[in-house]
Amino acid sequence: MEKPNAPSCEKNREVILEVLREHFADRCQVLEIGSGTGQHAIFFAERLPHLTWQTSDRAENLPGISAWLEDAALPNTPPPLLLDVQERWPTRAHDAVFSANTLHIMPWSAVESLFARLPGILAANAKLAIYGPFNYGGQFTSDSNAAFDVWLKERAPHQGIRDFEQVQALARAVGLQLIEDRAMPSNNRCLVWQRKESC
Repeated sequence: MEKPNAPSCEKNREVILEVLREHFADRCQVLEIGSGTGQHAIFFAERLPHLTWQTSDRAENLPGISAWLEDAALPNTPPPLLLDVQERWPTRAHDAVFSANTLHIMPWSAVESLFARLPGILAANAKLAIYGPFNYGGQFTSDSNAAFDVWLKERAPHQGIRDFEQVQALARAVGLQLIEDRAMPSNNRCLVWQRKESC
């Protein structure tokens, strides 16, 4: 099949890699939630060869992810997993989880489900890194984000840029401590949490 292509992956991958080099340096098993086309996975897995990069997504995206993985033929990218955050989850523990540009696409109920289910697959002291746009104090951080939010809601009413404070509340409720909130290009953020040892 022809591999799917998301131009945004090529625009943001270098800056995300900088975050992952720092926070995933001592990690082993990464679960990527919502791998989309699979482009991020092969880029990061090639440059972070110490990581086993496990892709996952809903059923309709798995063929495209597989096409990218098979073409790259990297030793640290196993076949993608079927994962719908409101339904099926893997059982294996991971010491890192990554997701990019997903929270504003899925319904808020799915965002809640994602965080509620995370403890079941997080190893002790695991880290979670999420990339994408966020609002702060209920306000857009830029005019472009406000316009993007309008576009999202016109496309599907359940979509929209999430409020950082609400996402942070979900993370804290499951024992995740925010360790970095890094500004990224194009008015995006990369949020990194770590599971507390007491969990």
